[in-house]
Amino acid sequence: MALNYEIDNVDLKILELLMKDAKKPYTEIAKQVYVSGGTVHVRMRKMEELGIVRGTTLVIDHTNLGLDLTAFLGIYLEKSSMYGNVFDQLKEIPEISTIHYTTGNYNMFVRIHCRNTNHLKNLLHDKIQRIEGIVRTETIISLEESLNRNIDVVSLIDTKR
Repeated sequence: MALNYEIDNVDLKILELLMKDAKKPYTEIAKQVYVSGGTVHVRMRKMEELGIVRGTTLVIDHTNLGLDLTAFLGIYLEKSSMYGNVFDQLKEIPEISTIHYTTGNYNMFVRIHCRNTNHLKNLLHDKIQRIEGIVRTETIISLEESLNRNIDVVSLIDTKR
């Protein structure tokens, strides 16, 4: 595939429809975009090869599975160069759903899902704060997730670059 592939309005419309319903069959998307089903397959494959689309995921409601507490953890590292080692260890902890390398107050920012505060305390004490390179952590408990969405790429991406 050519490296100079440019995203156009058809690609953006395909993405928009799949972000609303990732289970929608390509044949239905093709009808809505006025292209063939094969065209949708080809364009999705190209966007996957470009790294624009990185697979599909299920959206899990953690509270319905007994993980009632969501927390954000700001992590201070001893040295920024320790990020890779700390990341490798954090990604092995199943309660952690996202890891960000950040600027500002923290070197890293992670999202954690736990059963309750005791589970969170044990996770922090027994696993996270024992990782070499982590100097200290700050925990922020989420009371409610009010919004979690994909951004509207169709309105934000200029296809006339």
